[in-house]
Amino acid sequence: MFLNAPTYRTVEGAYLDLLRLACQGPEYRITARGNNAREIIGVSFRLTDPRQRLPYIAARKVNVIFQFAEALWYLAGRRDLKMIGYYAPSMRYNSADGITLGGSAYGHTLFNHADGDTEAPFDRVLELLRTETDSKRGYLPVFSAAELATPNNPDVACLSGLHFLIRDGHLHMVCNMRANDLDCGLLSDVFSFTMIQEYAALQLGVELGQYIHTIGSAHVNDRNATRVQRVLNEADVRHTHFTFPTMSAGTGPDIIERLLAHEELLRTNTVKYGADEVARLDLDAYWQQAVLLFEVYRQLRHDLADAVGRDVLDALHPGLRWLLGHRWAACATTEGRR
Repeated sequence: MFLNAPTYRTVEGAYLDLLRLACQGPEYRITARGNNAREIIGVSFRLTDPRQRLPYIAARKVNVIFQFAEALWYLAGRRDLKMIGYYAPSMRYNSADGITLGGSAYGHTLFNHADGDTEAPFDRVLELLRTETDSKRGYLPVFSAAELATPNNPDVACLSGLHFLIRDGHLHMVCNMRANDLDCGLLSDVFSFTMIQEYAALQLGVELGQYIHTIGSAHVNDRNATRVQRVLNEADVRHTHFTFPTMSAGTGPDIIERLLAHEELLRTNTVKYGADEVARLDLDAYWQQAVLLFEVYRQLRHDLADAVGRDVLDALHPGLRWLLGHRWAACATTEGRR
C-alpha cells in the first residue's frame, strides 16, 4: 500500500486544512528568530489543478498584485529590492545590503547560470527532460549550505528545491520547503511555484500535471493567530470560487521581458494606462491582466486614489476583482463585496 499526500483541487482547501492542523493540534510550540509559533513537522499536500492557485477568503485579504509581481520577479531571475520592495516594503528588512535579496530570491538561483557555468539550472533541466522524458534527475536545488555559513544571515532560502517529472505527457512538480509560514508565506509560494510549473510545461510542450508541496517545518506565528481564526470562521460559513485561467501558449522569456517593461513604467509612474490602452498593448489577454493589476497599484500608490478607475476594474478577471475589493476599499465594487 502506498501513502500519498492529501489531495485537493485548489490551494484553498489545502491552506485551510493546514491552518486547522497547526492551530488545533500542533506538535510543538517553538520560538525561532523571536517568533513564537505553533508547528507541525513534515506535512504535504497535492493539487490536481495547480492553476487554481488563489484562495477566495475575504478575511485573508490576499494581495494578488504582490503575488503576480513576485512570480514575475522569479521568472525574470531577479534579486533586486527596487522592484519587489515596491510591492512588499517589509522585504527590505531581509536584505543584507539594502539593494538585493539573498536566499529568498529563488528566481535568481533558478534562471541565472552559476559562476563557471554557461546555462541556467532551469534551462539545463528542461533540456534534460526534452531528451529523457522519464528522467528522475530534473531537480532544481535552491537552498545552499553556504547560506548557514553567514552569521546572522537575514535571508536564508525557505525553498529547498523544485523537482520536475514528466509522466504520461504531463509535467508534475514536487516542491520541497525547509519551512513554511502557513498564514503568510504558503499562499504566495504556491502561487509563484505553480506559475513556474505552468511556464515550464509550456516550454516543454506538455500538459500541466499535479503539484505536490512538502514542508519540513509548517508553522503559524502567534502574532497572526487572530487573523487565522477569522479565516477559519469564514471558511465554515462562506464559499466563493472563481476559475483561474490558463497561461497563454505563447508565454516565454520575450513575453516576460515585455511585461516587466510595462511594469517598470507603471511602478515609476512614468505612464498611466486605461483599460483601452492595456487592451492595445503588445501582450495577450492573459498577461494584460497583470498589467491591469499593476495599474491598480500605481493608482493606489502614486495617485492615492480613493476609488480606482472603474474601467480598469471592469476589465479584470472577476476573481481578481473580488480579491482586490476585499483588500483595498478603493477597489470595492458591488460585485467585489458580494
